Amino acid sequence: MFDFTELSNAVIEGDNAQVQAKVNEAINTKVDPLEIINQGLIGGMNVVGQRFKVNDMFVPEVLMSARAMNMGIELVKPLLAGGEMTNKGTVIIGTVKGDLHDIGKSLVGMMLECTGYKVVDLGVDIAPEEFVVAARENNGQVLALSALLTTTMLSMKSTVDVCVEEGIRNNVKIIVGGAPITQEFADQIGADGYAGDAAGAVELVSKLVTEMAAR
Repeated sequence: MFDFTELSNAVIEGDNAQVQAKVNEAINTKVDPLEIINQGLIGGMNVVGQRFKVNDMFVPEVLMSARAMNMGIELVKPLLAGGEMTNKGTVIIGTVKGDLHDIGKSLVGMMLECTGYKVVDLGVDIAPEEFVVAARENNGQVLALSALLTTTMLSMKSTVDVCVEEGIRNNVKIIVGGAPITQEFADQIGADGYAGDAAGAVELVSKLVTEMAAR
């Protein structure tokens, strides 16, 4: 039984060489490629996300961890049968109008890509209309809105409202996240879901995309 702890720890420490060694070891012992990604690499990155949230890790360390995780994923990608890494669905992600925070959003985007979604990252300070345009142009199934400031939370509601006004609300699922966001707030503004961390966001997107496919 492969122990994913050392691989996760190597990701947390941003240790490229150790990540490479552990991923190769897992590959050589015929561990399921998706388990290597989900339990080892993303498992480590989730810890990084939690530590970042409580100021136990800082941006340079998070980026080192993200690079180490991506390097591990590149090693595993060729083993995924039938392009499992691609085209589960398209997610439009961005930090809402007035907010310039992007580390949490970037982590979510990266993890969604790692688990097989096409991610269109619009960046930060994104107006509601820009989300709508991107959803239309890219045939996006999910809009993922991020906010770190309480003052920009209302921009999430504006984005939901504009999706209704523009007639695309029935075609997209809208999820929200960020430090001040709660499930209660998501319900209040009419979003389809809330995720407290990057792993939760990936699970939520998977659930919503599956539901849409079943319609």
